[in-house]
Amino acid sequence: MNEPYLAKPTQQQLAWQDLERGMFCHFGLNTFCNREWGEGSDSPEAFHPAELDARQWVRTAKQAGFRYFMLTAKHHDGFCLWPTKTTSYSVKSSLWRNGEGDVVRECAEACLEEGIGFGIYISPWDRHDPRYPDEAAYDDVYCEQLTELLTSYGELVEVWFDGAGSEGRRYDWPRIMGLVKQYQPNAMVFNMGAPTVRWVGNEDGFAPYPCWNTAEAARVSMFTNDMTAWLPETPDWVPAECPVPIRGNHWFWHPNDETPLRSLEELIDLYERSVGHGATLLLNAAPDSRGLIPDAEVQRMKELGDEIKRRYASPLAESSGGRTVSIRLEREADIHRTVIMEQIELGERVQSYIVEAESKGEWTVIAKGSAIGHKKIDPLILPVRTSHIRLTVLESTLEPHIRSFTVYSDNHSFYEEVTP
Repeated sequence: MNEPYLAKPTQQQLAWQDLERGMFCHFGLNTFCNREWGEGSDSPEAFHPAELDARQWVRTAKQAGFRYFMLTAKHHDGFCLWPTKTTSYSVKSSLWRNGEGDVVRECAEACLEEGIGFGIYISPWDRHDPRYPDEAAYDDVYCEQLTELLTSYGELVEVWFDGAGSEGRRYDWPRIMGLVKQYQPNAMVFNMGAPTVRWVGNEDGFAPYPCWNTAEAARVSMFTNDMTAWLPETPDWVPAECPVPIRGNHWFWHPNDETPLRSLEELIDLYERSVGHGATLLLNAAPDSRGLIPDAEVQRMKELGDEIKRRYASPLAESSGGRTVSIRLEREADIHRTVIMEQIELGERVQSYIVEAESKGEWTVIAKGSAIGHKKIDPLILPVRTSHIRLTVLESTLEPHIRSFTVYSDNHSFYEEVTP
């Protein structure tokens, strides 16, 4: 009897899913014109971040435990943050660095120094370029811009094609994807063309559960329920990425913004419902008109990183195995959360599982689910005191393979006492 077909990730997808957290950085003319979506009519002379420090941006991501950094190299207004040859609507027409600056290069160099991945967002929709109404002419422009970015800034971890504004528009995706494959074959591609990463479908920072890694389509943008028309060569395995701004629904910085920062508690909840549902979290922190991420955002990012580390850096115990995986502690402890990971290089196999804790010879279910995938975090409503915990896979397609089963406690003194 033939085994059922299971989609499997590429080595590049496996590596990307292990990154788990990326920092988004929306920056451009909108930053100086108090806009979220520029119309492409703002003067490049407005762009003048006198204190721009890309190292501060990337260092913030690194110190918060984020493993890749995404920059809006070109947003919908068409203003390019690098000195492109395709248009004068770029940093070379600004007063910043006397027109000789390159934000993309400074970010790429900062990521290289800090040892985290660098990715670029390049909007297909362009509200400035007069060639945009002519599909063939604009495809030439866009492909030249993309080629500049793919060939001039080192290895890229991801290329982000935003569908907003492009609903119903036809681009030459075979040609565009050919460029990515030619120049950045290891880069993930977000949601358009032949993507290797899909949009989770909201800008709220969480993945629905279950969030399977297999997909045939995803929404184009927030502004339509239409689904993307992916190229036939799109893989079956297309993991989800969860973008969300750290301040309300604002992606760009705004002066005197009264929109509150997301609380630490909300951000932890989003982490546990994005990464903890097998997806990847992409959290946006926007630099201000100085060219610096404001202190409040920097502090909140670091608080998030510290709290994730506090909760998940030091498991009480870890195990791996097949259909049943058990953990025995040296003595009883309060269990606050469990984390399970599948060996997804073999495909997603688990379709139902339970986690049980033993007390006085009796087993009690403390968590359960219908999918594991890359990672499933189960925070417990109340801590459970036990010394014996087991994971049981109830249903699976083919034999399950558990990469890791870990249990955690907020009582760190226990961990310190039982660790040799």
